[in-house]
Amino acid sequence: MMDFPGMEPCVLVIFGATGDLTQRKLYPALMNLAAQGLLPRQFATVAVGRREKTDAIVRGEAKVAGNIMEGELRPKSGVTAFLRRLHYFQMDFDDAAAYQDLKAFLARLDEVHGTRGNRVFFLAVAPEYFGTIAHDLHRHGMATNTGAWQRVVVEKPFGSDLASARKLNADLTDAFGEQRIYRIDHYLGKEMLQNLMVIRFANTLFEPLWNSRYIEEVQITVSETVGVETRGGYYESVGALRDMMQNHMLQLLTLIAMEPPVALDADSVRDEKVKVLRSLRPLTLDDVARQTVKGQYGPGSLNGASVVGYRDEGRVSPDSNTDTYVAVELYIDNFRWSGVPFYLRTGKRLPVRSGEVVIRFREQPGVLYFGQKHNILGPNLLVIKIQPEEGIYLQFNARQPGTQSTITPVKMDYCQNCLQGLNSPEAYERLLADCIRGDSTLFTRWDEVEYAWSFIDRISLAWDQLGREVELYPAGSWGPVSADALLNRNGHRWLLPFQCLLSERPVLENNA
Repeated sequence: MMDFPGMEPCVLVIFGATGDLTQRKLYPALMNLAAQGLLPRQFATVAVGRREKTDAIVRGEAKVAGNIMEGELRPKSGVTAFLRRLHYFQMDFDDAAAYQDLKAFLARLDEVHGTRGNRVFFLAVAPEYFGTIAHDLHRHGMATNTGAWQRVVVEKPFGSDLASARKLNADLTDAFGEQRIYRIDHYLGKEMLQNLMVIRFANTLFEPLWNSRYIEEVQITVSETVGVETRGGYYESVGALRDMMQNHMLQLLTLIAMEPPVALDADSVRDEKVKVLRSLRPLTLDDVARQTVKGQYGPGSLNGASVVGYRDEGRVSPDSNTDTYVAVELYIDNFRWSGVPFYLRTGKRLPVRSGEVVIRFREQPGVLYFGQKHNILGPNLLVIKIQPEEGIYLQFNARQPGTQSTITPVKMDYCQNCLQGLNSPEAYERLLADCIRGDSTLFTRWDEVEYAWSFIDRISLAWDQLGREVELYPAGSWGPVSADALLNRNGHRWLLPFQCLLSERPVLENNA
């Protein structure tokens, strides 16, 4: 392994290492980092779980998991060194005495691998264990941050509402302090989200236009083709509003709407993100009734195959009122964005898997080419494609070659992950590397979580007060009918994700 700039020796301790997250995301990410020489030379990983296993077993599991990532070159030396330093430690997270044994085990690894007492504790466990693990790590002297550093990484969901989030945060800060807590939102590790600030602040083409004077509306879509699969019990307790809107969607919103930070360090960036959340216009009961949509997928078809409705999924109530689709119309009450609607939508069992931001610019005055036929002239669009395709799509109007003066929308399209030989790193690769390096820029700070939950709780409470029932939509459709009405009353309409957008080619004939 090679020393990566800014990385110090350390041990990564994964609690919940026998779970799905570790197998699907963490092991592949670590294998890729090792293959590229992007882990410290003095590094070791400890998989912690309840099941009885050996080092050889978990190393075999990591090998299998690493093959999930296709098309990656894995130099033998880096992967071999990582696997040789992957260890297993069996314990029950509720067994306070076992933490003393874990401490002794980690101390022995320090001697063998020269890791100097530095630790990253990754809690890939259910949130109810966050407090227990953090408390016992601190009580047994493994989170003192004296003479060496210790950091803790926690996965979403970070609470189920503001009150539970505050309780979790108190447990973690008592043990580690805010500066050493890394709250993962894996969406922030996606390549194009990291590119958002570059697009905005490194291009004079965009930043001067990035305001209410030139922008008509902003649409943010995260759509999924999958249903709840085996997570019916979990989804019944959260729904799309808490599972997606509170974190992924609001994080996207902050990156699109934030002011230029004074520097690119973690606190400067996160200070500006918090200002956006503080500037969100509070939703009254009437606002929630008018500006939110609560949907749930019913039976339908996707890719020619019939699929069941949410209420027929495993561990789901037959009369469930849980939301699998949410659309919201938001406003940011600050000087830059006054009056610009932000439309956010996310849902399951939609036609395509997509994550993207659409910036629709204002039209020119109704003269010249924008005369009587201006309604069929294509809008100027900037589409930031986050997944599955990563890139930027810019649509503007130009004259079509020919004997008649025909104006047609044309596109400039940059696909980052379409280039041969260029594979964007997985989100967890970047996030794990940043945590080892001590860079918290792409992790959410507590005040971000607090403001986000405060906003989402207001919607959830209003739904309860209004007795809002879910509006059913067929699986394979673009969601409830009322989601269209949400935009139509402002003279807007949902712009389909990029894969579908190319088929919509409005043309203006000008025979004058």
